[in-house]
Amino acid sequence: MTVHPLRLGWKASAEQFGPRTLVELAVLAEELGFDSVWVSDHFQPWRHTDGHAFFSPAWLAAVGERTRRVTLGTSVLTPTFRYHPTVVAQAFATLGVLYPGRIVLGVGTGESMNEAPVVGIEWPDFRERFRRLSEAVRLIRRLWTEDFVEFEGEYYRVRGATVYDRPERPLPIYVAASGEVAARFAGRQGDGFICTSGKGMELYRDRLLPAVQEGAKAAGRDVEALEKTIEVKVSFDTDRARALADTRIWAALALSPEEKVGVHNPREMEERAARVAHPERRWLVSDDPEQHVEQIAPYLELGFTHLVFHHPGDDQARFLRLYAKEILPRLRRRWG
Repeated sequence: MTVHPLRLGWKASAEQFGPRTLVELAVLAEELGFDSVWVSDHFQPWRHTDGHAFFSPAWLAAVGERTRRVTLGTSVLTPTFRYHPTVVAQAFATLGVLYPGRIVLGVGTGESMNEAPVVGIEWPDFRERFRRLSEAVRLIRRLWTEDFVEFEGEYYRVRGATVYDRPERPLPIYVAASGEVAARFAGRQGDGFICTSGKGMELYRDRLLPAVQEGAKAAGRDVEALEKTIEVKVSFDTDRARALADTRIWAALALSPEEKVGVHNPREMEERAARVAHPERRWLVSDDPEQHVEQIAPYLELGFTHLVFHHPGDDQARFLRLYAKEILPRLRRRWG
């Protein structure tokens, strides 16, 4: 049985900040004792005003050169439409060679606004998106371990392809899931599982984590070998009013899936988000360290061992310093 140690990471919001700003913040996160840095991979941000959306593999390389210890990963990248799986395999193999033992490829089925308008397709239903992801993961793993790969899939075909620069050990692939089908796939095929907080504890307790376990059991795998990662939405500050106000810029997260589906334009998403009355409902908001630790505790008690903290405010350096001083030590004393 594998027991994963507690790991506490920081989410670099590529939709909110430019690449140079986030590189410097990632360096600060390592200096302050965070264990990992994860970056989103968007072609379009959630809002047009002051939005950003840079190329995440290039950013990971820049951060890799400036850091020495932190794990670096995507939360998450879609290896099925905008990126062909062979390109993902080559890009992340290169990162794995440059920064051995530090790179994680986090993958998911994708969002229409980042894929459909970019490659000019009608957004497929979940069944097709999931089948593409499953096939892409199989192909990427083969390209990381075999030469002259021949692959004849439902969606992807490869003729004698070799990734020449690849790490000695294949990179871990973490699978993101918000539903049971993808969670079972994470259990069957993933090295880790990723989800996001704030959707009701019953989702994680009764659906997602049991599905991961079912998938692992069906594949004859030890579910404890999979690292269970959750991106925790936190707005923590010594000033509670500021913590509440900080959530407004991420109001789109409080939209329902039905309100977001089919929206391809960041300006339209921004307009819909502006009508959200309570953007804070997806966030753990607090100005008290002990209370905040208790807000986080249910996720740790469910078995998540890798927590990646996403803060919505503009002053990320303030957040990183405050969290490193007040929250990370408390979490490590209790669960580390």
